[in-house]
Amino acid sequence: MNIVALLIFALLLLVAGGWGWLEWNYRRQPGNHLAAEPGTWQLQVQKPQHYRLVGEMLLVNRTQHLEIMVPQAEAEATLLGQGSLAGVRWQTQITPCHEDMPAREDGYWFAYIVKVGKTTRVQVSLDITGDDLTHLQSAWIRFRYVTYGPQGYIRQTRHVVVPLQFPDPMLPLAWENLPSAEVLPVKTHLLSHLDTPVEIVKRYVAPHAQPGDIVTIGETPLAIMQGRWRSPTDVRPGWVAKRLCYFFLPTSSMATACGLQTLVDIVGPARVLFAFFGGALAKILGKPGGFYQLAGEQARLIDDVTGTLPPYDQFIVLGPVDPQKVVETIQRETGLLAAIVDVNDLKAVKIVAATPDTNPTVVTEALRSNPAGNADRQTPLVLIRPK
Repeated sequence: MNIVALLIFALLLLVAGGWGWLEWNYRRQPGNHLAAEPGTWQLQVQKPQHYRLVGEMLLVNRTQHLEIMVPQAEAEATLLGQGSLAGVRWQTQITPCHEDMPAREDGYWFAYIVKVGKTTRVQVSLDITGDDLTHLQSAWIRFRYVTYGPQGYIRQTRHVVVPLQFPDPMLPLAWENLPSAEVLPVKTHLLSHLDTPVEIVKRYVAPHAQPGDIVTIGETPLAIMQGRWRSPTDVRPGWVAKRLCYFFLPTSSMATACGLQTLVDIVGPARVLFAFFGGALAKILGKPGGFYQLAGEQARLIDDVTGTLPPYDQFIVLGPVDPQKVVETIQRETGLLAAIVDVNDLKAVKIVAATPDTNPTVVTEALRSNPAGNADRQTPLVLIRPK
């Protein structure tokens, strides 16, 4: 009897150990780690009655020892403009550009294997026709594809926003006269992953700037240029996010499970829990805002859905990466002082990063009235000329 019990106990240990090893091995596997990268886009045709936008996207297999299949792919688009879209028609088409297999003439997407560590290309075209297309501002393309591999059949979407209209940077702009400085909000096209801060400053700010000026960029537009925005459909809220989001003010970006989960994905659940309980204790002691101090800089910078202009109002925009490096690059390339700022209509100004010679008092006073205004004005840059 003792021998039977001992054998049963040993078998249970073996099963438990085997189960643990299988779980550990599963968690360390990459799964269907194939990503669609936005690639490059250009307007090949831009006539008043016909636009043709063409992009070359990349399918990248980031696994080290697994082949991933792409059995389905398609694209759809949403247009945004300054007027009605009645009478405007558009159509998308995707064409595989695999090096080892030509595309079918009938346009059918055939299932394709992206080999270990390899990349393949996909051309996405958007044809737009209408009586007058000059009021169109941007195109929001959704590239939907399926990855088929060890984690099963998974539907995924890559979002790409491409501007269709560009303001004339040489047009005269109206300066606002303040006690400590003159301020110039600078209008741009709808920023996207196709842009870089230096290029935007050179294109739109340089024609109006002079030595000693300070150019400021909103932290949200910078994050958009860095591609730091996520669709809520791609966020999987966990235990921590689902339970703690109820304790934040409704106006906070942490008040939804997806918004809070994006922070959890950045700093980890342990730090979020620590910041939550530490912030609660600090609030009891009369010191509000403890959560955001303990959770890190990203907690203040995340903008949940509706936090910015369309079509980015459908996404969660994270805080920018390495903003100090960005302002230093702007100064080196343009000669202008620079700052990354977070400004709202409540007269709150936070300088996220600034070049060493930038006067923070001048920047704060110049931006206190939020001269860039709301997101619909599309003025993510503000030029400050200290007096």
